[in-house]
Amino acid sequence: MNLINMRKLWLLFAQSVTVALGVLFIVALFKPDLLHWQAQPQHLTVQQAPPGPAGGPAAAGESFAPAAQKVTPSVVNIFTQQKVRTPAHPALQDPIFRYFFGDRLDARPREVSNLGSGVIVSPNGYILTNQHVVEAADEIQVALANGQTTTLPAKVVGSDPETDLAVLKIEADNLPAITFAQADSLKVGDWVLAVGNPFGVGQTVTAGIVSALGRTHLGINTFENFIQTDAAINPGNSGGALVDSAGNLVGVNSAIYSRSGGSQGIGFAIPVSIARQVMEQIVQSGSVTRGWVGIEVQDLTPELAESFNLKSAEGALIAGVLKGGPADAGGVRPGDILLSVNANKVSDSGSLLNLIADLKPGMSARLTVARKQQTLALNVRVGRRPAQPALAPPQEPELN
Repeated sequence: MNLINMRKLWLLFAQSVTVALGVLFIVALFKPDLLHWQAQPQHLTVQQAPPGPAGGPAAAGESFAPAAQKVTPSVVNIFTQQKVRTPAHPALQDPIFRYFFGDRLDARPREVSNLGSGVIVSPNGYILTNQHVVEAADEIQVALANGQTTTLPAKVVGSDPETDLAVLKIEADNLPAITFAQADSLKVGDWVLAVGNPFGVGQTVTAGIVSALGRTHLGINTFENFIQTDAAINPGNSGGALVDSAGNLVGVNSAIYSRSGGSQGIGFAIPVSIARQVMEQIVQSGSVTRGWVGIEVQDLTPELAESFNLKSAEGALIAGVLKGGPADAGGVRPGDILLSVNANKVSDSGSLLNLIADLKPGMSARLTVARKQQTLALNVRVGRRPAQPALAPPQEPELN
């Protein structure tokens, strides 16, 4: 009895499965859309980066456009012409040769053009640029970025080869002068824009960050305190503006580190503190006056510090003293270790050069020196630093 019931149940199950498969086959054949279903979407949680630091792209609405629009009218293109006379052919020294050929091979002057950039620093036409951009130029033309291709002649008010800065003057009024940033406002990692005329293609804006501050011992200028940036700086950018993300001037583009002649991510700009000081002196007097005491110094190495029984290698070794100079009259001797100038600490020869240059000629300065394991305070009357030749070449500086 049970066996018969089980057989009936099995036949019923088999028939049901057969009917179900038949229905499924018919539905799949004629109404396949009824068998499609959508998978439930999975929620992906992405960690959002925090807003950038103040002054970065996030603070400027993810764009540098406001800063670029603010600064570009204040940056100009500079074109110079210089007449260069090529050396005479050696054969012209022979009187017989000159008898037959005359003066046809005499050296004739040729014109050499150069280009660079500049920054308008006052509404009445003063422009700040690099000294090597306008050095030995016979003619200087300045193109304003006013959309009207306005070109005006310019004259050199004064230049300072030791910082590679120069001030030009054009006859114009109501110019869009740039805004200067605070001297100590720049920090490593801040965003900056480089504005200029690279390769003569026209005004260009590039962006990067400040990769280092206070770069010295590069052999470019006598007085070095460079801003290092990875914003693209190329030949023609010299004298252009380096500005922060608010469009305020933080430096003047001056040099690049390159093995190919183009940007390799390391550019150098003269900080606004030096540029402003030099500019104001040139506008007032046509030149720059610096302090001088008549000493020759070198960096104090750890080995030298150990030989002098010093605890650290801070300071500068006085290698020579000019006879009859201010330092000689004040009692400074070769072999002294200069530790401070007017209580300002000397870290190396570069910082010492800047400290003494900031002194006013005629004033008395207190130099603290270490001599034979004793510390001495010497009073020196500061003199005026003699004019020095430029270290930077007339073309775009390049460190190879």
